[in-house]
Amino acid sequence: MIIKPGYELGYLIGANCADGSVGKNYLSLVVNDKTFATRYATCLTAATGLPARLEAVTRPSGYLQRDVPGFRVRVVSSYLADLMRQYVGGDAHHMRQRFPRVVLRDGETFEGFLDGYTDGDGFRSRAWSGRLLVSGNVPFLSEPAQVVGARFTPKTNGLASHLVVADSWPSRGTFKAEQHSLQLRESNWTQVREVRLRTTTNKPFTLYSYRLDPHPGFLVNGHLARQPW
Repeated sequence: MIIKPGYELGYLIGANCADGSVGKNYLSLVVNDKTFATRYATCLTAATGLPARLEAVTRPSGYLQRDVPGFRVRVVSSYLADLMRQYVGGDAHHMRQRFPRVVLRDGETFEGFLDGYTDGDGFRSRAWSGRLLVSGNVPFLSEPAQVVGARFTPKTNGLASHLVVADSWPSRGTFKAEQHSLQLRESNWTQVREVRLRTTTNKPFTLYSYRLDPHPGFLVNGHLARQPW
């Protein structure tokens, strides 16, 4: 799987951090808003190449005390699930996840993140030009607050905190691009450039020699393999 950087990747990560769930081998988003679910599915496919589609579902509402209709997008991929956990620091639980600094690779990806998170756990203001991001995870909100140059005062009464992001934030010059790996660190494809056949006189099998560069060792399904000396 090749991850494509850009707005769609940022939106996928932001929406997942806000309203999605990461299982052992899947990503899932269940929401009431069909437009939000459609946008999430579109961005997931654009960023990863994986097919995603909407399913009509029902889920219980504690407020209404009945089942309400909704929409689910679910993609089975252990690679993508592990990758999303890598982006948020290893634990994708909403109260323990870290801010995914991979979205800081460029302004377009970060804008996608802001839009995705706003559609999930935020809203745009009707009174002024900007948005509010909502989370009970204070360390998570603290980092994007620094990125957009906003003052952030966490709630201390047990309620969720709000981060105000004005649409004019780029003019502050606080955004600094960072380079982070888009691919899963533990599972990268590599290119085989040459295979040399080595002849033997006393071995009843064929031996191939591989030169590994820059590192002489690697993992194969958890087992350490090294190039022959």
